Amino acid sequence: MDIFEFYRKEQWPHVFCPGCGIGTLMNCFYRAFDELGLTLDKTVFVGGIGCSSRVPLYINSDALHTTHGRAIAFATGLKLARPDLKVVVFTGDGDLGAIGGNHFINGCRRNVDMTVICINNNVYGMTGGQASITTPHNFLSTTTPFGSKEYPLDLSEIAVAAGANYVARWTTRHVHELTRSLKAAMQKKGFSFVEVVSQCPTNFGRRNKMADSTAMLEWFKDNSVRREKTRAAALDHVDLNIAGQITIGEFVDRNRECFEELIGVEKHG
Repeated sequence: MDIFEFYRKEQWPHVFCPGCGIGTLMNCFYRAFDELGLTLDKTVFVGGIGCSSRVPLYINSDALHTTHGRAIAFATGLKLARPDLKVVVFTGDGDLGAIGGNHFINGCRRNVDMTVICINNNVYGMTGGQASITTPHNFLSTTTPFGSKEYPLDLSEIAVAAGANYVARWTTRHVHELTRSLKAAMQKKGFSFVEVVSQCPTNFGRRNKMADSTAMLEWFKDNSVRREKTRAAALDHVDLNIAGQITIGEFVDRNRECFEELIGVEKHG
């Protein structure tokens, strides 16, 4: 599929800031979608509120632009009503994990058959750069001018613990690994979660001495550590001093029954 058939040409130019990592994610997603041979008329996209949640509005397919934090709830109802459709959710760290945290946990617990892509830029980018639940400890934002004293929530580890079938986390610097994980997620039955740590030079980077996307991508490179390495070190009681670093990789890949199978919806789809 040509990339200009995949996206709505009439919606360009987009609203994303220069250097934003959302464009990189959109490119990786298009490649994964195209390589899998999926069709837009059998796929529906869901978004909540925020920069990341605007992605579905640019894709040339049916989309639901929902209320803040409720993307998983809307997507669950959609999947139960139309189990024949592939459901893909685009969301951000605030939309998914803060106001939408309960829906996220229960979506994983129920193992609803959908692919959820969370673009985590560590801040509320659209509304002015306030600290979010994923803002790293001691980093600056408009609401933490002396550094955030809270510790961030680990969305991917929550998804694993809550029961999602597939969980992975990469940064926008790891484009090949990210594309492979997006393909795996869209092929997996059940709740698939891919977290994408993305640069926001406008509202996160410039307050933390990374005012352009290149600087943020180098920060991703220098501060990413593979999850298997951290787990092996923990078993050996080795201190890797990984505080503030980004744990990347595939977290889990399992085959629990999905919610639709458990309640028999697929038989009537």
